[in-house]
Amino acid sequence: MLRLYNTQIRDKQDFIPLEEGKVRMYVCGPTVYNYFHLGNARPFITYDTLRRYLEFSGYQVTYVQNFTDIDDKMINRARAEKISIGELADRFIREYFIDADALNIRRASIHPRATETVPTIIAIIQTLVDKGFAYEADDGVYFDVGQMPDYGKLSHHNLDELASGSRELSGDEAGKQSPMDFALWKKKKEDEPSWPSPWGEGRPGWHIECSAMIKQHLGDTIDIHGGGQDLIFPHHENEIAQSESANGKPFVRYWLHNGFINVDQEKMSKSAGNFFTVRDLTQHFPYAVLRFFMLGSHYRMPINFSTELLRSAENGWNRIRTCVENLAFVAKNAPEQAEGSAAQAQQLSEAIARAETDFVRAMDDDLNTADALAAIFELVRAANTAAAVPDMPAAPLEAASASLVKLLGVLGLDPLAQDGRDAVPQDVLALVEARTKAKQARNFALADELRSRIQALGFIVADTPQGPKVSRP
Repeated sequence: MLRLYNTQIRDKQDFIPLEEGKVRMYVCGPTVYNYFHLGNARPFITYDTLRRYLEFSGYQVTYVQNFTDIDDKMINRARAEKISIGELADRFIREYFIDADALNIRRASIHPRATETVPTIIAIIQTLVDKGFAYEADDGVYFDVGQMPDYGKLSHHNLDELASGSRELSGDEAGKQSPMDFALWKKKKEDEPSWPSPWGEGRPGWHIECSAMIKQHLGDTIDIHGGGQDLIFPHHENEIAQSESANGKPFVRYWLHNGFINVDQEKMSKSAGNFFTVRDLTQHFPYAVLRFFMLGSHYRMPINFSTELLRSAENGWNRIRTCVENLAFVAKNAPEQAEGSAAQAQQLSEAIARAETDFVRAMDDDLNTADALAAIFELVRAANTAAAVPDMPAAPLEAASASLVKLLGVLGLDPLAQDGRDAVPQDVLALVEARTKAKQARNFALADELRSRIQALGFIVADTPQGPKVSRP
């Protein structure tokens, strides 16, 4: 059974959804004013993988990931570029999907925008005001944290810590009665986008946006809410406060939070100047390598980023891809049956079963993708050994390949996909064919010369019982 670490209770729990066989899941998405960076990519990849594993396990998943398309960052950049926030949002939502699709992050069931949810936002705020959980001030409407006795149950901060943190995050929210109160509605300022409301023209606060999108698309109570550790307080804490106060029902059953990305042991951030967009990194590494790199660590643990670690991840990913490629190559000309290799075929079949069992066990243990990849590498080792056995029948080799493709697919990794660097050019294939003919004619000097020309073009050729095999080194 799948067990997940619930931040609210600080322990693992058996995963039992509210409705049998169905999962309602929400993940905080990007603020669409720029390309997303490596730190953003981690939750996108983590919760996409969780969704894939839930579906692999037989659940029907409704997955919602939002776009925050109205906040101070959006307003400031749109103003700087002299465009509307709608134009800015449209541009960077398109750019988000370019990178997300290339990372093999599946589209959510629903991708709501905050600006499309304003009527629901206003309705929730009105409910909170009517119930006495919120009050109007000169500059907006605020949630009264003092009216919620169990405020802080997610972050487990004491009240003094919460008050201190709220002072630091209060910004220009001058109308709040207590430093812990937070804005639900911000009254209009000059040259800012605004919507009509019972409290005058204005725009929503950040926290209420997610509560409204969840209510509108998933209901009052959901199974899983995910995000980065930096969102636990105040964002997710405030989502709980406003949603449970308005609805009178439990908000989220399982809270999941992924760890940070560190660069040279320091948290990646713009202020530290150690921040990398995914688009920039893919000038040096394929998207699949970035995803593989992320999954090599448990999602709750911090990841230390460096070029050397990415190169190591690339080598590991290429080892898997080469194995799948070799299995197909050897199986293509392998005999259907071969008595001499029956024992090795049985060993490979046992290795497949063992890898699949170990993979599921790892994923059931709080989505332990690091151990799941270890199970895959054990199968790679067994498959490489089997592929080198003379006259190994095709069936177990094909079964091993199918198992690898299936398990990797659960992780959102496709060893059969072309990344633009894999295709062998026609001029290289022509040299390989010429070399084969030279060897058949026993012109070994010419064959060696042609091999050198192939290597100069960035490829290697290996002679196998099934014929020449060309690949990148």
